[in-house]
Amino acid sequence: MHSPRVLFAAPASGSGKTTIVCGILRALKNRGKAVSAFKCGPDYIDPLFHERVVGVKSGTLDLFFSDVAQLRRLYAQNADGSDCAVIEGVMGYYDGLSAASDEASTYAVAKALSAPVVLIVDSRGQSLSALATLKGFLAFRPDSGVKGVIFNRMSEHVYRALQPEVEALGVVPLGFVPKSDALMLESRHLGLVTPNEVKDLSEKLDALAALLIDTLDFDALLRIMQSAPELMAPEPPAVPDMPKTVIAVASDAAFCFLYRDNLALLRRYNAEIRFFSPLRDAALPAGTQGLILPGGYPELFARQLSENAAMRAAIKAAIDAGMPCLAECGGFLYLNDTLSDMDGNPYPMCGAIRADAFRTQKLSRFGYITLSAAADSAFFRAGETIRAHEFHYFESGDPGAAFVATKPNGRAWTCMHARGNLLAGFPHLFFESNPKPIERFLRLAAKEV
Repeated sequence: MHSPRVLFAAPASGSGKTTIVCGILRALKNRGKAVSAFKCGPDYIDPLFHERVVGVKSGTLDLFFSDVAQLRRLYAQNADGSDCAVIEGVMGYYDGLSAASDEASTYAVAKALSAPVVLIVDSRGQSLSALATLKGFLAFRPDSGVKGVIFNRMSEHVYRALQPEVEALGVVPLGFVPKSDALMLESRHLGLVTPNEVKDLSEKLDALAALLIDTLDFDALLRIMQSAPELMAPEPPAVPDMPKTVIAVASDAAFCFLYRDNLALLRRYNAEIRFFSPLRDAALPAGTQGLILPGGYPELFARQLSENAAMRAAIKAAIDAGMPCLAECGGFLYLNDTLSDMDGNPYPMCGAIRADAFRTQKLSRFGYITLSAAADSAFFRAGETIRAHEFHYFESGDPGAAFVATKPNGRAWTCMHARGNLLAGFPHLFFESNPKPIERFLRLAAKEV
């Protein structure tokens, strides 16, 4: 497929990638471009910005979750119909699964997609030294793929002085972003705030886009995107003959961590997704046969979730009656007896998991994991695996022990509940890494098994 594309990377996290990429997406959209966006890595929050605020569809590109062929297929699937695609990297450009590896790094994604790369260099407190950073990233891997550079937090005067030096390195100088605290996005305990929590965010992004139109060379950026070669992507695998099902998926400010590719797989498997809000709705959608409670920020809405006793009771009753339910991280916390808010105040929740959920002072079991089923259950067979990710500051008095979670470095622990038709725990699953359990989930929902 012919797909103009570019990948934005940086030497390190905190370089301003997300802010600048969101501004570029808004600017391209304002110029009439049909843009698709992607985020490298397991993150949910940056795609939320891309979709809900900028108004462009956003997908996940991750070489721990997917092999190269599947990565290309998912890219092609989500970029279809777009004029161009903007890919946001994760961490430092070469940072991979371990300290001395570039496996599954942003660099590896760029290579897998033959995507030209623009390096965003945070130049605060630098002038000529910013070129040393750029030159180092070019030389570290001969096939770096870096075609352009944007200097963040740099004055126009310094940028104009460095421009000829950048060109001498064979890199396109695409411009600079001056220091502007008013246009930076805020952060919280799980990363960037969700879009609905940022005051006047849409206006802020319009102002950022207008600034970038003045300070970046968008014509040169589009030429870099057009230089991307044709991409060969495999056809999607055959879909099994699946019964029609109605799956209720929680989606509101408390439950917003959803992989687009997970939802797409459900739809390919003949599921009709009906979104509902545990914050606002009194009952599950009519005709619900299966239930998915994704991650999010339930701890920020513990009082409101608790006050919606009708919904808590409806979910508990559905699970007790055997409705298939998948609950991940925040959704799992919601199923506990109680959930404490950010100030440590406990509130009654659904009570499907007989334990209390509470805040800790540190990030728990952070990172990629491979889940292996310890025994047969409704969705998994003993020894069957699926790729997942954990990221949480909250803990439960009973995190479960139905699976063994193993990190790439070999560290392992037990986790998750697999009781009856309930699968619940902290890991966020990437369905495409093993669709078979999702097929079983849907067949159970249709009462076919």
